[in-house]
Amino acid sequence: MIKGMTFGWDADRGDLRTAQARESLRHLRETGAEWIALAFRVYQDSVFSTRIYFDYGTTVTDGDLIVAVGEARELGLKICLKPVVNSRDGLWRGFIRFPEESNDSVNYWQDWFRSYRHFINHYAEIAEELNVDMFCVGCEMVQTEHRTDDWLRVVEEVRARYHGPLVYNANHGSEDQVAWFSAVDYVGTSAYYPVANAPGATAAEMRGRWELVKERLEKLYERFQRPILFMEIGCRSASGAAQMPWDFLHREWPSNEEEQAAFYESALETFWDESWFSGFFWWDWPVHLYDIRDAEHNTGFCVYGKKAEAILRQFYGGPR
Repeated sequence: MIKGMTFGWDADRGDLRTAQARESLRHLRETGAEWIALAFRVYQDSVFSTRIYFDYGTTVTDGDLIVAVGEARELGLKICLKPVVNSRDGLWRGFIRFPEESNDSVNYWQDWFRSYRHFINHYAEIAEELNVDMFCVGCEMVQTEHRTDDWLRVVEEVRARYHGPLVYNANHGSEDQVAWFSAVDYVGTSAYYPVANAPGATAAEMRGRWELVKERLEKLYERFQRPILFMEIGCRSASGAAQMPWDFLHREWPSNEEEQAAFYESALETFWDESWFSGFFWWDWPVHLYDIRDAEHNTGFCVYGKKAEAILRQFYGGPR
């Protein structure tokens, strides 16, 4: 069982080298977590751009990653390196695409995948040099996933550079459209499944919805014979968050630690003992950790000092 947490997503250039980052990582380890998905972003200008680039002002550097990997190792953590493409226009990366009816569509796709390979191969080489424990070849690239031959080439070139296990991170509900999951070692997904019908749902009520998700994911395992891994999962400590676990925009929702704790409890109980299930990378644990005295008023994803952290410690084996 991978007992994981996502770390680093809020980091800009230099943030992973700070004393604040080290302290946050230490608190993460105290939950009993044994893995981190070290997640960071690079950019393209819009969902229709063909060029992915390193932003020297904000993107974490290779040196930042070296520091973060070293400090995680000192704490006994294993690392999945997870480079992610974001779009500067503010649209979700799942919308990256090119109109198939365009006469230039083939060229657009070729140019984009060429740029993607350059981007992902660089970090595959970093993953190999740092001897990290897993590498993520892509995250929620929903409208590119039908390009099977292009993705198979991505995986082939990554495997030539990095010799550890690979995962691809699909999005919840669209995992079935990834026909090439057998090319990687884990079927990954962002498991933001809505498991509540109304604010304040109990863990038992959510468990019923998770059982339906479990049936679907077990069939995916049977199809590809690859273990299922929640590369992202979580919900905010806000009333109604379990109805829309992916949401980060509705800041007017009142704080609700119980709902977040119920989400954690129901997911952990549902999947923990399944032989085909490989674990969790909860979303997320920030580099810039809030003061624990503010936990009861914080409505973000992080569980530091919240009731969901106590649930997580029960399963992960951290001190209670």
